[in-house]
Amino acid sequence: MTVLLDDAAVRTAFDWRAAVDTLRETYAGDVDGTRFPTRTMARGDQSWLRTLSGVPAGDRLMGSKLIAFAASTGRASYLIALFDQHDASLVAMLDGNAVTGFRTAATSALATDLLAPAGPLHVAVIGSGFEASNHLHALAAVREIARATVFSPRPESRRRFVDGFADTGIDVSAASSAEAAVAESTLVVCAARSRDETPTFLGSWLRPGMTVVSIGSTLPEQREVDPETLRRADVVVADVLDEVVEQTGDAIAARNAGVDVGARARSLSDLVSGRCPGRRAPEQIAVYKSVGSAVQDLAVAQMCVRRAQQQTAAEFETTSIVRAVAK
Repeated sequence: MTVLLDDAAVRTAFDWRAAVDTLRETYAGDVDGTRFPTRTMARGDQSWLRTLSGVPAGDRLMGSKLIAFAASTGRASYLIALFDQHDASLVAMLDGNAVTGFRTAATSALATDLLAPAGPLHVAVIGSGFEASNHLHALAAVREIARATVFSPRPESRRRFVDGFADTGIDVSAASSAEAAVAESTLVVCAARSRDETPTFLGSWLRPGMTVVSIGSTLPEQREVDPETLRRADVVVADVLDEVVEQTGDAIAARNAGVDVGARARSLSDLVSGRCPGRRAPEQIAVYKSVGSAVQDLAVAQMCVRRAQQQTAAEFETTSIVRAVAK
């Protein structure tokens, strides 16, 4: 029987720690371009359809994610289909909206855990939307957060972000500027782009030992960090190496400014597997840059399906016990 998970079911089944552990295991294996080919995009006059697909190593489910976008409404819809590799049966279909946000943050948490120096994190979050919130939740699942500071242009958005963490035990406050938020941080999460694509993070704010996570610039026309950020980085780790180096606006701008991004860039799979040491000394500056990948979508989607099945089995067993006792 095919498992069908709507957005609410995905959110119920999801767990941050389990997601990071699943991604760690996945990235330690074979994630080359044959198993996970370059994404494709079909473009219409007012719409586009993007496809990400993959066949993971081992007995993991293979599948694809479709992203549909309509310019007339500004709406995007996501669908993930998972298939058994042995008999090609359709195992599950999921609403991919929540998975997309979850997998981005969980992968950033994995990269941060490997890149950031040991000890509690002092986090600056630039942006206050769902990606920014997800990242703080994901980071808290793998590392101790001493404190977090958020900046976004609107004060009411900053207040809403802070209030959203009131019951989590994480010390979160708001700053009046991005530079002020970054001032005492050891980790910066860039999860927002400016309306005019002016970088929201500047390399002049960097201090020795800092780690920067950039997830908001994934296309050539998009900007999030300036060329100086990538110039000062001792290592740049990318989830999809070629796409980050060749096709993101940040890397293109840096290259035009004379920065050889490719020379200091390494893949996340190399970092997780140990082929790349990442930060070689505590004072080095590390940047993790993400564009998203089917590796992440399929790993987190399968984890959600597995947990949903376990929850359903547990509920069925509990119901059966209650009925037996009642008789």
